[in-house]
Formats: sequence, structure tokens, C-alpha cells
Amino acid sequence: MAKATVAFTNFTAGELSPRLDGRTDLGKYFNGVKTLENMVVHPHGAASRRPGTTFVHEVKTSSAQTRLIPFEFSTTQTYILEFGNTYIRFFKDKGIITEGDKTISGVTQANPGVVTATSHGYSNGDYVIITSVVGMTELNGKTFKVAGVATNTFQLQDVDGNNVNTSGYTAYSSAGTANKIYQITSPYATADIPTVKFAQSADVMYLVHPSYAIRKLTRSGHTNWTLSTPSLTGTPSPNVNNSSDNYPSSVTFFEQRLVFAGSNNNPQTLWFSIAGTLENFTTGTNDTDAMVYTIASNKVNAIRYMSAQRSLIVGTVGGEFVVSASGTTQPITPTNVQIQKQSSYGSANIDAVQIENVTMFVQRAKRKIRELTYNLNIDQYQATDMTLLAEHITEGGIVEMAYQQEPDSVLWVVRGDGTMLGFTYARSENVIGWHRHILGGAFGSGQAVIESVATIPTDSNEDELWMIVKRTINGATRRYIEYINLFDYGTDQKDGFFVDSGLTYSGSATTSITGLDHLEGQSVTILADGATHPNKTVSSGAVTLDRSSTKVHIGLPYTSLLQTMRIEMAGGEGGTSQSKDKRIHEVTLRLHETVGVEVGPDLNNLERIPFRSSAASMSAPVPLFTGDKQVEFRDDFNTDGYVYIRQNQPLPLTLISIYPNITINDG
Repeated sequence: MAKATVAFTNFTAGELSPRLDGRTDLGKYFNGVKTLENMVVHPHGAASRRPGTTFVHEVKTSSAQTRLIPFEFSTTQTYILEFGNTYIRFFKDKGIITEGDKTISGVTQANPGVVTATSHGYSNGDYVIITSVVGMTELNGKTFKVAGVATNTFQLQDVDGNNVNTSGYTAYSSAGTANKIYQITSPYATADIPTVKFAQSADVMYLVHPSYAIRKLTRSGHTNWTLSTPSLTGTPSPNVNNSSDNYPSSVTFFEQRLVFAGSNNNPQTLWFSIAGTLENFTTGTNDTDAMVYTIASNKVNAIRYMSAQRSLIVGTVGGEFVVSASGTTQPITPTNVQIQKQSSYGSANIDAVQIENVTMFVQRAKRKIRELTYNLNIDQYQATDMTLLAEHITEGGIVEMAYQQEPDSVLWVVRGDGTMLGFTYARSENVIGWHRHILGGAFGSGQAVIESVATIPTDSNEDELWMIVKRTINGATRRYIEYINLFDYGTDQKDGFFVDSGLTYSGSATTSITGLDHLEGQSVTILADGATHPNKTVSSGAVTLDRSSTKVHIGLPYTSLLQTMRIEMAGGEGGTSQSKDKRIHEVTLRLHETVGVEVGPDLNNLERIPFRSSAASMSAPVPLFTGDKQVEFRDDFNTDGYVYIRQNQPLPLTLISIYPNITINDG
């Protein structure tokens, strides 16, 4: 029997296709894994448990699909926009934007409860958040729908429009503030929201959809947004935006021009504004004049996206084109513009994403993401399949993408079944790794459903990833807006956030945690002062802890899982260890700032690694561990040789490498 130590030194290839189970001749085999769930691949090679998500607010109407769109004026002035059925709401600084304070002077104990707030100015159907009430504290921190409006009073309904019975609440004593959730009206119906395209410059965003006239969203302040129909000047032929079948479907900015493309009547046409005058489309022969260009091809293939780089990339249903000047260093003009076809893969009706100097686009069937990049050797763009080694990962189709540049260059992808995919991309380091993410909670009898993702930059070390998650909560469908917490939270596990749809309490020692109404009836996992705590079920928006704590993270549990490929020990006299009986008798895990991990040969035989030493205080949380953990591996002889690593506690895990010691039966 041969004995050896095998090394899994990095995980930069991410989760690999089941079709590669036997491809030990492929270099990526040794850098990939069979399963990578709720873990993120780092460009350095390690794999870490993803942070949890913080609950921000429920969407306006949980029964209808909504979408998030980012608005970025600068890294210090960034917004997330909630597009729902004919409305837009706004989020900033990790919270929903509300209007000014209205002072509450009374609340009745009645069905429905009636709030007194002099000259509040609200209308029936508005939504308000109530805070700082003394006495009837059951209202604090909750969102209500306004009904029965009078000049100085209004009735309370829950977000579903049911009367709120305050008869059994504590009597109102004093104080209180109501803040109306700020929103504006939009023309977009629920069914059309997913295919709205947008382009932003400073405080102005242009939005397009082939069923709607062009809209211009302008920000003048946090609670001062306007959505208007711009008056485009000039009469290019064919015209744009003058009737229902002439509304464009794509928009971008390129070389100081506003560019529209792809109306129903002219699906292959692009309209370029006058340079520096974005809403003037007067055509001519001067270099700065507006221009109209129709792609010449054998088939009429509608334009699906535009991506502005050094050249303008245009994706159509039937192929990919590049718009540029005839001279490589010149700007485009009415007399030198040219459009050249680069490939014939075709694009889905999903906006492309720019990463580094490449364009990532979704192929027509929504199963492949292609990397469109310029190849100097052939003087042409190439579109490499980024899902070739993990074709299974996009089963169900892709519906949306968003790019998070910091901290680890990850393209986030929403799949048709609500699974979120991550794609760590660092081309210069040959890091191209997929990972799957299933959020805590459930929708019906299945997993939680992610419907939309968006990212915004910040002036800190990490971009923010926001999402809309659909779950069944207390028997009802709820759609919540949440964001992923910091990957780099520091070195104190008290600050690590590894719960989903969670909230944090920080203050004086307490056993009563309230404000959990959004998780009513759910079993929640808890990290209290850096140590795990038994799960609790939320009742009346609260839980009672078993011990007083000053910093508590509470939310839905989720599991992080890594399963290696079949172990391969090549180069020996036997040639390969594939198909041979083998036994792993010991495993060394190289970890970084980790505690609470399990390891084993399959999901039914996992053992938790001990991290607390006999000298450690039992009254303090187990400190984070960095280094090697050597573990006896309770496995039998088999032909696979898998290693499973799991973390299902609200604690961190960063796996740098795995070193299994194996015995191979060569007989």
C-alpha cells in the first residue's frame, strides 16, 4: 500500500462541472472543487465563508417583483433605487430615505389606532416609519400604511393594508416622530421593470425601454428627485422617441455623446447626440454633429446592450459589433464612423458589465457569460466562454448581473431559480472561479429567492452589494432589501456578521432583543458577544437570550460548504489514484482567522474541530485561529476520497489549503 500527502493549495478555479470529475490531466482540476456553496474565492487562492446580509427594509409591495438600480454621483453620494410597479423608492447610507419629522402628540388604543400629528400633510396610501414613542413602544421602528387621513390625524394600517389594532398596546405617554418614506411616481409597470436599461452622468440618469418614452431621472437632493421626459431636439432619420415604436431599448454615453439604440421599428439603429450637447440630435457633416447609424448585416438582429470602452461595444441578438473611428486614435465623427462585426454568439436582453478592460455579456440562451476582450495578435475582439469549466452553474438561466470591484473583483449573477452566483475574476492572476450562494430562509418549500442585485462604490475599502430577497415569513410572501456585510470586519469575532436578513444590537447588557418583526415566527441563529448562542424563535418581533450580552447579531442561519474534487496522487508507480481503493486517515487544514469548522468524508460524518484550549477561559468566546489544524479523519477505504469542509455556525471560516494523508491500495 502506498502512502502520501496530497496538497489542495488553492481554490482559484472555483466550483467545477461534474463533467470534469475525471479530468486529472487538466491543470484547473487541482485548483477547483466539486462544491463551493456560500463561500467566496479570493484572488490569493483561499476560500472564505461569505458574510451575512443585513435587513434594511421591506419593498413597498411584497406581492410584486421589484428591481434595484444603482445611482452613483460619487463614492460618498451613492444611492440604491427600488423600482416597483409605477414607483421609485431611494436608499442611502444603508437605510431608506424618508422625509422630514412630523411630531406625534397622541395615539389611541383602538382598532385601528389613530395617530395625532398636527398638520402632518400625509395622504391615504403613504407609508410612514414611527420612532421615539414613549409608552406605546410597540410602534417604534415599524413601518405603517396611512389611512383615514384628516388634517391632524391618521389611522394606522400594516404594510399589507390591514388595520392595526392598538387596543392591547401599552398606553401612549408622550413624544414620537413620524417620517414619510420618500418616493416618486414612475411609468414602469412590474412586467417591464427587468428590461429597463439606464446610463448615468453626474446627477442625471437616462432610462429607456421600448414600450416607454425616454425618461430622465434628476437628483437635486436626497429628497428631491424628478423623473421627466426629455425634449430631444433635431429630427434624425429615422426618428427616435417620437412614437411608441420608436422608443429606444438601450442607452449609454460615448465620447461625450448620449447614444440610444434599438427601437422596435429600427432594432439595429444607433442614434448619437451632438458631442457635448446630450439632448440635441441634429445631424450633419461637422465632426461634432449628431449621427444615425444602422448596422448592416444579413439578418435583422435587435441591439441588446452597448458598452462604452475605448471603442463602443454593441451586442445584438445575432452577434457582437465594435463601433469606432476609421483611425484608431480619433474620436468618431459623421464621416469616419465604422461598425465591424467581431463574433456571432448573440446576446440576451441583459445589460453587459464592464470589468477591467473587458466586457462581460450574457449569451442569447442565458446560460453562458462571455468575456469580450481585444486580442492584439489577431487584431480583433474575442468572446471567451467563462462558464466552460462550470456549465452547470448557470442552469436555469441568468437574469441579472452586477460587479463588485472591491475587495475581491467578483461578478455577481442572479440565476432564474433565485440562486446567486459569484464569479471571482482576476485575469492577470489566472483566477476565474465560480461559487454559489443560497441565502438563509425559504420561499414556500424551496430556498430563498434572490430577484435582483446591484452594487455601489463607497469611500471605504469595499463596495456594497445590495439585493432583493423573496421569502415566506410567518406564512406570507415577503420581499426584503438587504446588503452583504463587510468581508474584512477586523480581527474580533464580535464584529463578524454571519447571519442572513439579520440585525445587530449594540448597547448595555440585555437579554431582550426586539425589532425583529421581519423575522416573525422564524428560527434565528445568534452570535452574542462573539460566542454562539442557542437558536431562538422570534415571537412578537423579539427573542429572549439565555445570557445578557452587549453585542448581538441575530438572523437566519445559512451553511457554507466546500467539497474537494476526487483526490489524485499522480506521478507514482501506480500512475494515478483514480478508481483505486484509498483511505484518508488524517487531514491538515491551513486556516486563517477561523473558528467552529467541521470536516469529514461526507455530510453524514462530519466532526467539529476543537479550537478551545484547556487553558482558555470558559467565560470568553473562542479566539479566532490562524495556522494548521491536524485532524483524524474517520473514513473507510473507497474510490472517491472526498474531503468536506462545513461551517454552519455564525462564525468565520477562511480555508487556505488542505493536506490529506492517504493510503492507496495498489493491489
